[in-house]
Amino acid sequence: MNERIEWEELPEDLRRVVEACTGTVVASKSVPSGFNCSTALTLHTLRSGRLFFKGVRVDDGDGVAGLVREERVNGALGGICPAVRHRFEVGGWSCLAFDHIDGRHVDYGPDTGDLPAVAHALRRMNRLPAPGLPLPRLSERLADHLRPGEADHLAGTHLLHTDTNPHNVLIDREGHAHVIDWAMPVLGPAWVDVAYTGRWLMRFGQRLDDVARWLNGFTSWQEADPRAVEAFVDATCRQAAARVGERGSSVSNAQFRSLVDALGTRTPRRT
Repeated sequence: MNERIEWEELPEDLRRVVEACTGTVVASKSVPSGFNCSTALTLHTLRSGRLFFKGVRVDDGDGVAGLVREERVNGALGGICPAVRHRFEVGGWSCLAFDHIDGRHVDYGPDTGDLPAVAHALRRMNRLPAPGLPLPRLSERLADHLRPGEADHLAGTHLLHTDTNPHNVLIDREGHAHVIDWAMPVLGPAWVDVAYTGRWLMRFGQRLDDVARWLNGFTSWQEADPRAVEAFVDATCRQAAARVGERGSSVSNAQFRSLVDALGTRTPRRT
């Protein structure tokens, strides 16, 4: 989604309701990253300080559904994501206001110092149970690309983010990682977000042996069933090929398939 609406361009009745909750908006700045909202702003308010404000038009059914899911799971995240402060549905818009994180997007490159913070956030995410909400399962999201029997390997009850791309991970001034944009959560095995992040590390230049060592630092990855990892990788690669073709998905899919190779480097855990 390329549309980006500034604060002054939003309907007057929406701005009035927002300011009734937050105090006067004295400054605003558009946030260019992200693709799932029509307005994304840092708001400086008199009463609530700085907020991250995002929203979509109410006729954007997928966008509204994503905001609803994001609001519903927010309370189950234990501070991994900034807290939702306000929800607004006024003037043909549906919007959320979050606590603002003063930070930058994560660096996944070879010389990064961000990986300890990312690992800490992922370990916290690995412990997230199902939040008691009607959420889809990972196997349902991949259903069109799973072969018979593969769905059974992807069963799990952990809350998963499934998109730890650099735009969705912020490093604050104290060096802590925050995983944002929980618009597409699913339930599945705890190791899935670790695997997705490993693929992003390769995408940004990390060598497979370094990524494999990093993956091995997670109990969830150490305990992952190889059949489940293979089913996940194969279905994800089929999904990517269906979206953009074999040629367009070749680099990404090669990186995903190398996750299976990384399984061979695991140190057996003592029982």
